This record gives sequence, structure tokens and C-alpha cells, in this order.
Amino acid sequence: MLEFTVLSTEGLARRGRLVLNRGTVETPVFMPVGTYGSVKGVMPDSLEAMGAEIILGNTFHLWLRPGLDVLRTFGGLHRFEGWTRPILTDSGGFQVWSLGANAKVSEQGVAFQSPVNGDKLLLTPEVSMQIQRVLDSDVVMQFDECTAWQKDGVVAAEAEVRRSMEMSLRWARRSQDEFARLENPNALFGIVQGGMFETLREASVEALAALDLPGYAIGGVSVGEPKEEMRRIVGHTPHRLPAAKPRYLMGVGTPEDLVEGVAAGVDMFDCVMPTRNARNGHLFTRFGDLRIRNARYKQDESPLDPTCGCATCARFSRAYLHHLDRCGEMLAPMLASVHNLHFYVDLMRRVREALQGQRFAAFAAQFRLDRQRGV
Repeated sequence: MLEFTVLSTEGLARRGRLVLNRGTVETPVFMPVGTYGSVKGVMPDSLEAMGAEIILGNTFHLWLRPGLDVLRTFGGLHRFEGWTRPILTDSGGFQVWSLGANAKVSEQGVAFQSPVNGDKLLLTPEVSMQIQRVLDSDVVMQFDECTAWQKDGVVAAEAEVRRSMEMSLRWARRSQDEFARLENPNALFGIVQGGMFETLREASVEALAALDLPGYAIGGVSVGEPKEEMRRIVGHTPHRLPAAKPRYLMGVGTPEDLVEGVAAGVDMFDCVMPTRNARNGHLFTRFGDLRIRNARYKQDESPLDPTCGCATCARFSRAYLHHLDRCGEMLAPMLASVHNLHFYVDLMRRVREALQGQRFAAFAAQFRLDRQRGV
């Protein structure tokens, strides 16, 4: 089940509402990443408290561990990880891409050795749909081939990117057929590929739109290409997708990337950056980024961000977080993750409010000024 309504627009930016089997998601939305069935270091109650309405899981990793037998026992991923709101699962295409030379891609699918136990495995569009049916995720992603920007230092040629994009389209049709055969009651999204070539992106959009899927994602960005190249494709592609369907930009990115994505017509975002950066002492604030390991914070009594309403900022000082980080205390990345995720989730809340009030352009301009000001 999926219902999507565009509630208001300002330029290409959209304020919407997405209704899924396990709840309603207000868009634009940021989705915390829970690759192994857990948003690293953050309890579900904390995610709910900060306003997270949908999180991610990963087909590839959950297939390997804990495995489908365990997940079947629990009736899917929701009960297993104690999360009652919607979940979106990536199909495994990006993870297969990250295996590099250890994966052999053919028309059938991708053959590889399990990085967990060495088993020889074959991941196909059909297998990906079967795994995601067991996971019972509210949004299922088609199996695709993530096109590398470059290989061995050589930028991918247009002919190579076209071959990959066209195979992803054939895999999209196979994913759709298997999804229907399994009578999956959830929603299947297609993934636009085409690398850094606008004409290939347009061909991918046209072919996927003809499948009339419930939603669409933009894949194959943030895979090593220069920032200006990513921004060019993000500015080019979203508004070409069907206006009545949700649009998801996969794996992007910084707070600035999210605001620019909204301006380009994107509705949904995910990225590991909030939690990954938190584990390395890199905190996001309204007034720029903060490196908590710096000695300047050793006696700083102020919160990370005085405008932030997260549980970390409400209770703890920069000095305390600096101390925890320098001591290697496990509480340091946990508190930092709560703050960074809250910052991303709350940023999208403020974006939605601005769109509702037809003041998104002014909000985006002030946001950029604030972020450049520095802490």
C-alpha cells in the first residue's frame, strides 16, 4: 500500500504526505539508516522521540546475518528490531557494487562470496524481492546495478554506463514481476541510473515511468564523483520523474545537500553521514560543523547547539562530550548520534514548515548563511 499526496509546492520543492502500511510519513523526510536492523547506537525510543517516521534496513546484510530463517521466525524486520513505524529496505545493489572485483555481474544477477562465511551466493532481482518479502519492509527497492563513476582511476565511458543502466531497467521489470508474483502488499520503488550523463538519466526515467511503479529513486550518485557533478545530476533529474509519485535521493548527503535536493524536487533522503560522523566526533549544528575532539571544547559549558532541542543538547555540555570522546567512552558516539540524527530530522521538519508557509526560498538562503557563520 502507498498513497502519496502533494500538499503544497514552491518552485520545484514539494511538501507532501506518504501513507504506507505501517504509518504516515510527512515529506520532505530524512530516513535514518539502520543497515543491520539497528540505527547504530540509538534506541528506537530515541528515534521516535526525535520525530523519525521511517528508517532503513539493508537487504544484502540482513540476508547474510541474521538470515531469513531468523527473520521469518519474527514475521519480518519490524518485530525483530522493535520498530513499529515504516521501514524502507535497499535492494542490495549498492552493497554488491561495493564488493568491487569480488563480485561477478551478469544478466542473471551478481555472484559473489559471502564476506561473512565464504559461501558462494547469487543475488538476482528475484532473490532480492524474495528477501524483501520476508523482511516485510513498507518500501521495497528494485534490484539494480549501481554504476561506478570511475574504475581504476578511469571515468566510466558513456557506452559502459548505458549498458549498466539498460540492464538495471531489465532488472526493474524482473523485480516488478517477482514482486507481483509474491503478492507483496507493500510498495516497490524503481531506481533511476545513468551515471553523470543527462541523456541516459532521461532514458532511465522514461522507461521506469512506463512501469507505473508506486515511487522512484535516484541512484548512482555520491559514489565518488566530484560534488559539482552530483549537484548537476540532482538538479537535472528529480522534476522529470512522475509528479504524483514520491522521489527518493539515495545516499545523500550533507545538510546543504538535503536543502538543495528539496529545491530540486526530492521528497525522501537517507545517508549514513549523521551516525558515521558522530562516531568520529564530527557534529552538525545550525551554525556550522563542530569537531568535539578539539582542545578548545575542554572547558566549554555550552551545549553543542543552543538552538537544538535534542536530548543531548538539553542535558550535556561540549566539555562533557569532549571528555567522553577523549576517554573512548561508548556514550560519546551514542550522544553524538542522537544529536546528529535529531539535527537532520529537525532540519526536514523546518523545511516542511517553510514549504507550508511558502517561504522555503527565504529559509534556504538563511540556512546557508547560518551554516557558513561557524560555531
